[in-house]
Amino acid sequence: MMNKCLTVGLMTALMGMGASSAHAFDSNVTVGALAGTTGFGAEASWRFHERASLTANYTAGLVWDGDYDSDNVTYEGDLDISASALKLDFYPFAGRFYLTAGAMFPEMEAHVTGSSTNGGTYELNGQTYSLDSVRGKLTIADGVQPYVGLGWRSSHRSGFGFFSELGVMATDVDVSLSASGSGTSDSNFQENLRAEERELEEDADKLSVYPVAVLGISYTF
Repeated sequence: MMNKCLTVGLMTALMGMGASSAHAFDSNVTVGALAGTTGFGAEASWRFHERASLTANYTAGLVWDGDYDSDNVTYEGDLDISASALKLDFYPFAGRFYLTAGAMFPEMEAHVTGSSTNGGTYELNGQTYSLDSVRGKLTIADGVQPYVGLGWRSSHRSGFGFFSELGVMATDVDVSLSASGSGTSDSNFQENLRAEERELEEDADKLSVYPVAVLGISYTF
């Protein structure tokens, strides 16, 4: 809520500033194609003042595959990434360099499968079980997440250009596991499975932000 209030307040102030000095700057709209650590996509940016612009983008199509070892269980899965964003950009020198802040709307999820590394037995929370399988879902971030960054645009004048941006997005890690096999309905087993979820969440939550890096080409009208 605080981030939202700060963004709205800053946007209101900058738009007021734009109204008072409209004679010194012609607003413009830029569209672009981009690629980065949240995928591939497109963006549109309205520079309504020499020191401010409003930018929206959407990216998708990026998949990371990987594995993670926990006790004698190896979890493997593909992380599908997509994200949209709405940001307010501030050009402190009225030039090409800008600071940006806003909200991202990510969907970063992986469906994982756990395999035993010890002859078919699984160790969960220090207890050993003979299971058919362990499966689950890992969510790195979803919903609305705050974002801050900095960037550079080659020009705000009409024509082609390029841009780059570096930033960080907050994460919100969640792990959900299920298992099949004998004894999985037992309350003690379920408690140990929940403990395994918490352990995986704590390990994944060590990365409290997700790095965002973007390169793109654009055209300004």
